[in-house]
Amino acid sequence: MRVALLGGGGFVGTEFSSQILGRNFELRSIGRRDRDLYDVAQLTEHLEKLSPDALVNCAGYTGKPNVDACESDKANCLAGNAVLPGVVAEACEALDIPWGHVSSGCIFTGRRPNGKGFAEIDPPNFSFRQNNCSFYSGTKALGEEILAVAKKCYIWRLRIPFSNVDGPRNYLSKLMRYPKLLDAENSLCDLTEFVAASLACLHRRLPFGTYNLTNPGSVTTREVVDLIQESGVCRKEFQFFDSDEEFMSLAAVAPRSNCVLDSSKAIQAGLKLTEVRESLENALKTWRAESPAG
Repeated sequence: MRVALLGGGGFVGTEFSSQILGRNFELRSIGRRDRDLYDVAQLTEHLEKLSPDALVNCAGYTGKPNVDACESDKANCLAGNAVLPGVVAEACEALDIPWGHVSSGCIFTGRRPNGKGFAEIDPPNFSFRQNNCSFYSGTKALGEEILAVAKKCYIWRLRIPFSNVDGPRNYLSKLMRYPKLLDAENSLCDLTEFVAASLACLHRRLPFGTYNLTNPGSVTTREVVDLIQESGVCRKEFQFFDSDEEFMSLAAVAPRSNCVLDSSKAIQAGLKLTEVRESLENALKTWRAESPAG
């Protein structure tokens, strides 16, 4: 199986590269140096030469060190998260290539009114249409709108990724390094399982559409901190903001999404996603430093 990969150099893309090669698939990386990714004709021509069996789009704009950076770089954020998915869709449809797009659960906030997590059929409630979101979340919601009629397309929703390898993009590492934390309930994604489930969609040709690939269940920031301390990985005294208002006034520019997603569709499709607390415990038990190359 030949897999074309856009955005293979980031936190998520690196894991995709590793697992694609680990499955003995052929990896075809595509970057800005190869072609203008925003030009449908150029991307289509390049894909025709590569002749992939499937494509994965990890490219996007997240902002560094966090989504607040998107507020001052809106043009690039909009292009990476809303325009590019449409270009990829057009190129893949022209060549009849099945593909998957890494989206985000940050297009939601809270829970469903009945207390359950948001399902794939629920419309985003943290977007430009509600005028209550960060610019980043708004562009990710737009990206999904653009792909609503895409053919042979998977939308994989990622939510606060973590792994057992220390690094600047790892949620667990972030908690250990931030001077002060906001206590909030969220769904999370074990990055290894997220990528494995995404590739399984392509390899097994599951029905196309949207999949919440979060680990079942949810946790609060304090619960994750307790697990970190119990594991012995970090024993510092964690500090918390007294309220959302204090967090927004002292540490944030843009509103934050804190939400719970329902991953039962993915589970019923046979995708392996471990209960979130168990997955966090496993990551902390096998915790290791980031490699020099990482």
